[in-house]
Order: sequence, then structure tokens, then C-alpha cells
Amino acid sequence: AAPGLIVVATLVDKIPNLAGLARTCEVLGAEALTVADAAVTKHRDFASISVTAEKWLPINEVSLSGLKSYLSRLRKEGYALIGLEQTRGAVSLETFSFPPRTALVLGREREGIDADVLGLLDGCVVIRQRGLIRSLNVHVSASLAIHRYAHQASTGFAGSH
Repeated sequence: AAPGLIVVATLVDKIPNLAGLARTCEVLGAEALTVADAAVTKHRDFASISVTAEKWLPINEVSLSGLKSYLSRLRKEGYALIGLEQTRGAVSLETFSFPPRTALVLGREREGIDADVLGLLDGCVVIRQRGLIRSLNVHVSASLAIHRYAHQASTGFAGSH
């Protein structure tokens, strides 16, 4: 795939979320999905949700212990490291201009992105919420961000810097 969006889901551990991410990444044209253990794609529960997306989408395996060095390598390759996280200074997804080469870093279910990983990122985006529940499921929120990236890519990243 052409360089573009790499979705980094090393911190995500629930199979339905990883399978849904694979499907969304493939459908919306992400460059690759990074997971902690690529063997997850062989699990029956994964296959029932991914509907073979893993056959067409490059799956990178990066363990938790290798995550920081992997992100550093992506930065050296020209990727902006953007977290999807409710944190101080995060920019609304609605107004954020994605760089053409983006690594979208996802957090753990419930806990979010580890503090030591947050410190490596170039920035964070957040989905503005209006309801009482404090967060969306990681697969759902990532899907919204992947769609936003795909839309910006289809319009030539107008306004990106």
C-alpha cells in the first residue's frame, strides 16, 4: 500500500475491537494495522467480524515492549504520531488536519494511551462528545478518525501542513 495511515493498536487487546479495526482499516484504505500479536487474526472470533480484511490489509506485529522504538522508527520514516485520546491539548477531530503520513495511536480499552507513549506523540485528537457517557468504544472512535483521515486524503489534504 502507498504510505498513508498506519493504525497502531498495540495497546488494544479485545479481539472484537481488533477485528473491527482490521475491517475498518481495509474498507477505508489504511496502509496497515499494527497489533501486539498477529496470531489474533487466526482466532475464530476475529474472523467472524473481520470478514477476511486481514487477507488484504498488511498487519504489523509490534509487542508492547517494542512500541516506543516502533513509533520512533515511524517518526524517522516521516510519519506524524497522532494519538486518539481525551487529554489536555487534544484537538477536535472535526477541525484537525491530518498529515498525509500519519500513525494513529490508539489506547487501551478504558485506560487510554500509556503516559510514557503519550509523551512521544506529536499531538492528539479527540472526538467532541455531547452525551453523559464519557467515552466511545476504541473501535468506534478509531473508525471515526480513520474515516476523517480517508475523507481528507480523498480531497488532497486541503489545509494540512
